Amino acid sequence: MITETDLRRLRRCVDLAAEALEAGDEPFGSVLTGPSGEVLFEERNRVNTIDRTCHPEFAIARWAAANLSPGERAAATVYTSAEHCPMCAAAHALVGLGRIVYATSREHLAQWRAERGAPPSPLSSLPIRAVAPGVAVEGPVPRYVEEVRALHHRLPTC
Repeated sequence: MITETDLRRLRRCVDLAAEALEAGDEPFGSVLTGPSGEVLFEERNRVNTIDRTCHPEFAIARWAAANLSPGERAAATVYTSAEHCPMCAAAHALVGLGRIVYATSREHLAQWRAERGAPPSPLSSLPIRAVAPGVAVEGPVPRYVEEVRALHHRLPTC
């Protein structure tokens, strides 16, 4: 069940996605919260300014592995503007992070790429549950779909 707190955290993810786009990166943003709901770490996409693996969800998994105990990781929540790709879902599961809440789905992203005339993603479009079946997952959240779509439509085609 999506709560008002979840919606506020997703709002921050969408804002981070907009920051990424303004900085020349693809529009994705994520927030990690601890067991008490406090924000522990947040990141935006940096695939164009650092390297193609600099997804915010991957950065969260690396930060969590270095800074949180296994129990803290399991009790944490990752909020993100879009459903994890397979790389990020695997990293999430491998470090033992808890719940994922995402604003937009992999289906949305594929549709928006097609609408823009962009080539398909180089990764298979696997749902989080297929890559990390033990992780609690909630999303998409319709409130943010059109706003995130608008960000993706501002990307250049190639």
